Amino acid sequence: MSLFLEVVPVSEAVEVVRRIAPPPGCEDAALEDALYRVLARDVSADIDIPGFDRSTVDGYAVAAADTTGASEAIPAMLQCLGRIGMGSADAGSISPGSCRYVPTGGALPRGANAVVMIEHAELIGDDVLVHRPVAPGENVVFRGEDFRAGAVVLERGRVLSPRDIGVAAAVGADRVSVVTPPVIGIISTGNELVPATGVPGPGEVRDANSYLAGAFVAERGCRPVYFGIVRDEREALKNAVSSALDRCDAVLVSGGSSKDERDNTAAVIADLGEVLVHGIAIAPGKPTIIGTARGKPVIGLPGHPASAFVVLVAIVDHLLAAMRTTAVSRRTLRARLTQNVPSTRGREDYIRVRVRDGEAVPVFGKSGLLNTLVQSEGLVRIPATSEGLEVGEEVEVILW
Repeated sequence: MSLFLEVVPVSEAVEVVRRIAPPPGCEDAALEDALYRVLARDVSADIDIPGFDRSTVDGYAVAAADTTGASEAIPAMLQCLGRIGMGSADAGSISPGSCRYVPTGGALPRGANAVVMIEHAELIGDDVLVHRPVAPGENVVFRGEDFRAGAVVLERGRVLSPRDIGVAAAVGADRVSVVTPPVIGIISTGNELVPATGVPGPGEVRDANSYLAGAFVAERGCRPVYFGIVRDEREALKNAVSSALDRCDAVLVSGGSSKDERDNTAAVIADLGEVLVHGIAIAPGKPTIIGTARGKPVIGLPGHPASAFVVLVAIVDHLLAAMRTTAVSRRTLRARLTQNVPSTRGREDYIRVRVRDGEAVPVFGKSGLLNTLVQSEGLVRIPATSEGLEVGEEVEVILW
């Protein structure tokens, strides 16, 4: 096997990971357990919402025609037939020249088609003086105006927010069909790695990538499974990846993806399946590997945490979204660069930046430094067609 296959553009790498994403399973979940889960099936209204004509204000239910021409100087006088209680099974009715008091959310009586706000009316004995006319439908939500019975309220693929949970409850969906969270195996490889609880000796570093990748996966609604640190031995890595494939839907391996003779990750993927991409025109993160084994995606991430995180954002995010049947969701903002940023044409660069008062301040650092991750708020992408960005140029910042 060649040590490095043809370097591909980021767009092609994204297409590959989306193509190899395995289809998700689905399961039923109680509504109270469904927050931020992905809908696997549409949620439809079981009844008309609302199920009756209702007032949106405190006021008097009227026939709009009875208020025509009403003003402060010459109010319309209507007979008040009483109050409508919340949850009343029968709101009664009104006839021409009469009205009923109705609270916000209360049902309209038969014969009424509008509500006069209480601020625009005056109760005197059994009569109500209306100081402002209302139009038919004013201050009223009619039956089925929100959702008709059988209408799709929430579409499959939607990530359920607190708002969605409330709407689902309103249409009778106490249980919903949701995508089973993809299970992602996390492996770190390298003779230099020690656990986070260990004290590194000469030539050693703590394993940051397991936690970095696992947290990234969890933040996107997937379930990380940690397989620990594996030494730079092909058979050991093969056993670890094989074990992860037994339990997981996809595997992320950090380290072992360089272009030298110790490129174990690519060799192991080739042994177990197929290497589809080895090398992406991206900086940092060029030696990224994309492959499949037993029909499941296996991604080889760079060993440096900063590089690994850029690849997670630029490439792996698309894989996880496809596995959950969602779109990639990113928080972005516009800012102006505070200095020139050079780039190499043909390579997509991701520059870490701080954001201050509408300005994007590049955070440069040597390869492998961790401080740029905590000193920055996000990334600026420089397209492969560009030779860099100039000071003062407006850019889009992908926020962490």
